[in-house]
Amino acid sequence: MNVPNPYAAACPTRLVLDRVADKWTVLILGLLAKGPMRFNQLRRQIEGLSQKMLSQTLKSLERDGLIGRRAFPTVPVTVEYSITPLGQTLTSTVDALRIWAETHIGEVIDAQKRYDTAA
Repeated sequence: MNVPNPYAAACPTRLVLDRVADKWTVLILGLLAKGPMRFNQLRRQIEGLSQKMLSQTLKSLERDGLIGRRAFPTVPVTVEYSITPLGQTLTSTVDALRIWAETHIGEVIDAQKRYDTAA
């Protein structure tokens, strides 16, 4: 069995890294880890996320097996998204990334200002 090497251009793990490094993925998984949500609930909770981008991200996460989609026979159809067991294994990692960003945003902004002033 070949051991994945994400530093190699052809390594398929890069596809997963691209997905989980996406800001919308981090925010969507963070919300779904708390419980199932409907499309418009997610859209209202995540400011700046367009309907098109939310739809694309949800489809990608479902394709990767990280979330599940359940449609209810209502008019119009109600769709609910929830995290899968596989997605649950990822939540602590992506949540740690969000927490790191919240904790260190001041330092990052300060570093950017120093860099921009020196440039």
